[in-house]
Amino acid sequence: MGSATLTTSLSTADLADLRLARHLLEHPGLAARMTNLLGAPIERGLRALPKDWNARIDSIARAALTRAADAALFTMQDRPGETSSRLWHKFGAAASGGVGGFFGLAALAVELPVSTTVMLRSIADIARAEGESISHAGTRVACLEVFALGGRSGSDDGAESGYFAVRAALAKSVTDATQFLAAHHVAAEGAPVMVQLITRIAKRFGADVTSKAAAQAVPAIGAIGGAAINLAFIDHFQDMAHGHFIIRRLERTYDPETVRRAYDDRP
Repeated sequence: MGSATLTTSLSTADLADLRLARHLLEHPGLAARMTNLLGAPIERGLRALPKDWNARIDSIARAALTRAADAALFTMQDRPGETSSRLWHKFGAAASGGVGGFFGLAALAVELPVSTTVMLRSIADIARAEGESISHAGTRVACLEVFALGGRSGSDDGAESGYFAVRAALAKSVTDATQFLAAHHVAAEGAPVMVQLITRIAKRFGADVTSKAAAQAVPAIGAIGGAAINLAFIDHFQDMAHGHFIIRRLERTYDPETVRRAYDDRP
């Protein structure tokens, strides 16, 4: 990022984009969406989850992210600025969710890697629409980073869950993984820096997977309900991606501290 291109005052249009990004990124999280979708508190589904769920969730989320990282980004054409197509990815997520809804929680370990791969391709599509080059290591890592951006819940500590706080918490892992990918050009599933990044993201992604699983655990959810749940799931992460890559686009034009101050300066 060349400092000669940076300015310190956002244009009216960019300020409007920044406010949109803040609205998307600080919006209530997936659990609230699931509650609105089902018309009942998500806690009812949480009570239906297996007792060992918390012990299993990290493993399921980590496996899903690892498979998605290996499969999703490396076959897409590098066309920065190309308009994203959210509808097609939503169709794919809904289809995999229908299978998951039909077979229930037992299918989650099989269905989640599929839906996560679809979502990661959609995230990359959104990144590309915001001017990112998906051949760049930093963009690929930023796409994975979206899965750590879960939005807010009613119990969140703002100091720990805000967008910039999450980015700061992941910063070293993101930098290390970016440098590794730039040197090796592949995800290299077993590479320690990639394992560390995916493990850290999976811990945050796991909360959203739990919300999804709790919704699917509601009795008689069925294939149609499973498809609707996955539509909410991908819509949530598409919003996170849209906000994230708006911020990254603005940081390429303005001083990042200026963007941060404007983000925090609520009208």
